[in-house]
Amino acid sequence: MSQKKFTDYPLSEEIVRALSSLGYETPTEVQSEVIPVVLEKKDLVAKSQTGSGKTASYGIPLCELVDWNENKPQAVVLTPTRELALQVTEDITNIGRFKRIKATALYGKSPFHIQKAELKQRTHVVVGTPGRVLDHIERGSLSLDRMAYLVIDEADEMLNMGFIEQVQSIIQALPTDRVTMLFSATFPEDVEGLSRQYMNNPVEIEIKAAGVTTATIDHSLIQVAESDKLALLPNLLIAENPDSCIIFCRTQEQVDTVFRALAELDYPCDRIHGGMEQEDRFEVMNAFRRGQFRYLIATDVAARGIDITNITHVINFDIPLEKESYVHRTGRTGRAGKTGKAITLVTPKDGRRLADIEAYIGFAITQVKAPSEETVDLRKEEFEQKLQARTVKTDKREQLNKQIMKLNFNGGKKKKLRAVDFVGTIAKLEGVTAEDIGIITIYDNVTDVEILNGKGSYVLEIMKNTTVKGKLLKVRKGNK
Repeated sequence: MSQKKFTDYPLSEEIVRALSSLGYETPTEVQSEVIPVVLEKKDLVAKSQTGSGKTASYGIPLCELVDWNENKPQAVVLTPTRELALQVTEDITNIGRFKRIKATALYGKSPFHIQKAELKQRTHVVVGTPGRVLDHIERGSLSLDRMAYLVIDEADEMLNMGFIEQVQSIIQALPTDRVTMLFSATFPEDVEGLSRQYMNNPVEIEIKAAGVTTATIDHSLIQVAESDKLALLPNLLIAENPDSCIIFCRTQEQVDTVFRALAELDYPCDRIHGGMEQEDRFEVMNAFRRGQFRYLIATDVAARGIDITNITHVINFDIPLEKESYVHRTGRTGRAGKTGKAITLVTPKDGRRLADIEAYIGFAITQVKAPSEETVDLRKEEFEQKLQARTVKTDKREQLNKQIMKLNFNGGKKKKLRAVDFVGTIAKLEGVTAEDIGIITIYDNVTDVEILNGKGSYVLEIMKNTTVKGKLLKVRKGNK
């Protein structure tokens, strides 16, 4: 692990300040390898497991390299799932917070016209799923004139999900004079093909899986009959007493069954699967991130895009159908250098799948016995105490966002207002500087201005009686 600090890289003061406020101190291995290459504007191919900090590895240099004054998008990040698109958008927004970097998420099942309106604003980075990004390109709502950086994130999953043709169409539409970065946990032939066909002498970076897959995660399996799984699960949860746990099932029906079983026991739990409305999925994820419940029951749709550093356990209620999914599922725990446990329930029918997984990860998973009645009885009191003492978690991102207030002014482009008009007015207020002003989004009739560093309420009161470019605008607290 590199002992470098983020201050050792040629990064602007705004980026370093944001990293410090997010609690980023020393780069992870993938960050220390990737950041210098991207800053030198070289193509790269990185093989890195989930949970290794790769979003920041490209997010930090992208935020550094994009020109704030340019209105048209300069970078596009392709992700396989909506959840991951939102997660990456949030990460880039936080890293670029003090540089006022605007990242926009584009994904399906979200109104096209709203995304189109967003893209008419100054946007520096676009993050999206291939289908929706291609849709915007084909309809002319996503400008490619200034596109200088392409990131293909979770490339192997993108291909598994059948996005290869859409990804190729996007690449072919982009300017050829660009920096291309490809990240993948595994390197099937199609991924190799992409890198050979569309990249210019890419720097190859490989972060050895051992540092992520084995060193920080304790893998074990329990042999059990299919009919006994539901009875075993509560005992396993009592014996393990996890702080935060994802339970993976193979089907939506199985997720619903396990969820109902745990809910009937009054265990703090919720579920997420592809059959749910997108907004409901986001709501569940945010509640899980805040620690509002302890057990998330999920299908593989949730294995990507969950970046929560304190998940202590992953339980595979059903062994995954694909060997790669085992790595993606178990990679939800043991993140950011923390330790985690991955426990898989294996039925007599699962022998072939287990053998495939063990060959793929390169080691035999330790078989352990189901917790005994004595163990369950001994640990029940401690388990129940923990259930009663639910604590809501706040991560650094939430603390940073708590200090931000969005103000909504009733004037925009039609009143000939520009970002500089708002910056010029607000930065002159006593006790406020340009560093306290975040992203400004100007629509036809309204303008949203982020006020940072906890100064929102103060600015809100003063701006009620202060003109912008000679106009007294109505101002109110906006939605985050």
